[in-house]
Amino acid sequence: MLGLHLPDPPADSEEENEEEAAEGATAQSSHSSIPMDAEHVELVKRTLGRRYGLWFRLRKLILWLLGVYIAIPFLVKLCPAIQAKLVFLNFVRVPYFIDLKRPQDQGLNHTCNYYLQPEEDVTIGVWHTVPAALWKNARGKDQLWFEEALGSSHPVILYLHGNAGTRGGDHRVELYKVLSSLGYHVVTFDYRGWGDSIGSPSERGMTYDALHVFDWIKARSGDNPVYIWGHSLGTGVATNLVRRLCERETPPDALILESPFTNIREEARSHPFSVIYRYFPGFDWFFLDPITTSGIKFANDENVKYISCSLLILHAEDDPVVPFHLGKKLYNIAATSRSFRDYKVQFVPFHTDLGYRHKYIYRSPELPRILREFLGKSEHEHHH
Repeated sequence: MLGLHLPDPPADSEEENEEEAAEGATAQSSHSSIPMDAEHVELVKRTLGRRYGLWFRLRKLILWLLGVYIAIPFLVKLCPAIQAKLVFLNFVRVPYFIDLKRPQDQGLNHTCNYYLQPEEDVTIGVWHTVPAALWKNARGKDQLWFEEALGSSHPVILYLHGNAGTRGGDHRVELYKVLSSLGYHVVTFDYRGWGDSIGSPSERGMTYDALHVFDWIKARSGDNPVYIWGHSLGTGVATNLVRRLCERETPPDALILESPFTNIREEARSHPFSVIYRYFPGFDWFFLDPITTSGIKFANDENVKYISCSLLILHAEDDPVVPFHLGKKLYNIAATSRSFRDYKVQFVPFHTDLGYRHKYIYRSPELPRILREFLGKSEHEHHH
């Protein structure tokens, strides 16, 4: 029986099959890699697109801020009233929701609210806090009783507050309480344009308001000593007032300046608000000259040369608003002035560690002693 024999395939045929298989695999691999590369490219494009969009928005924001930064000096120069508003800050009423007609809401149960009229179309709101010793008698009393109480045997402090806020500001109220506990009448008020006082703010107007209130006090206080206490911008009003009082030969019994500056130009140059523009080309021309153009000087350094009464300066070393060195500079000017040669001039610094900053000197446990020693000497001068 013959067997069927199938011949083996030739060797070259096997090689061809292997090559075809390899080519097929390569083709398949190349076909499958095409969509993978496309997805990768699309992902890269999206990532770059997001990064470019973010950079574009960031660059746009930087250019906008730079434009505003450059525009503000020109705006201030063209509209000096803007700079005047920033000096006074009378539009900032903090705390906002208080009724200035009701000082008792601020814990001042021995305080009466008045309204005085220094000029036609100008009305100013006044608070009168009696000494703590008269607290019980003061409850429920009317304005006439409070006015007559100024003639009692207690000294009076006319307090001139700084910019922003009202006579009902928290740190101001706390100072009234301290002074009242030490036996002083405290009379304070909001300048025209502040709080519920009617009128437009100006340096001349603020000074005239202070003069009017001082004369009102003197007409009722008899022979009791009257001291003037100014804080921050109020020190500018205080020295304006006392210079005028000395020129008409009716000086107060003493002047107390808390956190004072030399003049408004030097204070504006040192103020935190000016930091970002301090090295801007033409800073004085853009920012300081408009203040002068608006008639705002508050020249404490000039005024003290014409003041003849005892002077006490209180300043915290960590004051961030009115730098300590300006208060010290003012003291050095006053201490060497001929006008003070017969009067006491004292500078009391408060160390940085105490944290009294710009408006918390009232917290000092040393304050009663400082005032007693300084004003006690002034009262002695007053009676002799």
